[in-house]
Amino acid sequence: QVQLVESGGGLVQAGGSLRLSCAASGRTFSSYIMGWFRQVPGKEREFVALISRSGGATVYADSVKGRFTISRDNAKNTVYLQMNSLKPEDTAVYYCAAGTLPSRREGEYDSWGQGTQVTVSS
Repeated sequence: QVQLVESGGGLVQAGGSLRLSCAASGRTFSSYIMGWFRQVPGKEREFVALISRSGGATVYADSVKGRFTISRDNAKNTVYLQMNSLKPEDTAVYYCAAGTLPSRREGEYDSWGQGTQVTVSS
């Protein structure tokens, strides 16, 4: 497993931007599919985006397509989520996760960060 630590969350007005980072420990970061998920209290955790090992392929949830961009820097063991045109409904705790399959299902991911809160005010 890999240890993951998210950062970059905060409070932003609707229409604004935030960039989340997820730093991974260990020397095998490039061997993992990386994903971002989010969760609102009382609801199930929701898939947001994933990126392939090389960074050459990405998948997004329809709700964020065109507004969010996932990227990774394997030299820095870090995955990013650039969030633009934020909406109040994007408010959630955001988690990064590492897995071995390019899946939208949280059960396919083996390692999770502690989460970072994103709050979008209207």
